[in-house]
Amino acid sequence: MPSELNNDADPMTASPSKDWQSCDSKRQAIVAGATRMFLAHGFRQVSMDKIAAAAPVSKATLYNYFDSKNALLAEVILQLCSSLQETMQQAVLEVNHVELNLKKIAQSFVDLIFSQDALGLYRLMISESRDFPGLGELVYQSSAQTILPQLENYLQQLNSSGCFHIDNPEFAADAFFSLLKGDRHFQCLLGTKPLPSAEEKQTLINQAVEFYLRGILHATV
Repeated sequence: MPSELNNDADPMTASPSKDWQSCDSKRQAIVAGATRMFLAHGFRQVSMDKIAAAAPVSKATLYNYFDSKNALLAEVILQLCSSLQETMQQAVLEVNHVELNLKKIAQSFVDLIFSQDALGLYRLMISESRDFPGLGELVYQSSAQTILPQLENYLQQLNSSGCFHIDNPEFAADAFFSLLKGDRHFQCLLGTKPLPSAEEKQTLINQAVEFYLRGILHATV
């Protein structure tokens, strides 16, 4: 597809910074439009024409940034994963407050997995992974593969400090997040139950952390 020409700009006097900002803005508008369309309607039901209209940009501009719908899907997934991970990174851990730190990590994780965007991304990945074998690996590398080591490293720090003796920090990290997902997350994915309220999330976090400390870590709170 030919590139869209900007007839209003003088190539001899145009500001490079403004041109760059314009390009970045158009690219983000395209990704944002595609994200809304993919999450609402699925990959197969959305055409490049519909994405261009949702952005809104011309079809020529759309193809100037993304040469295929597959390439656009990959970018949508990368940006969604990056945005969702910011939720996890907001947890600021305190020295010598293990229970409080685990609750902060749990709060960030629960807010992440029970968000509409995260559930929509999960459904999109499952529906398209058969025809796009690399899609699942892309999502895993951009989400779980970065989140799990964060908790694993914290548990290893607890071992080093002498507070706990956790034989397998990798397994312990996975077990912690699995406790928080539970059956409710699967039911939300299937649409058989609504997203948990703030009160329900807090109850889940408190119960999971208490159980984890008393059982998995063999600790007394």
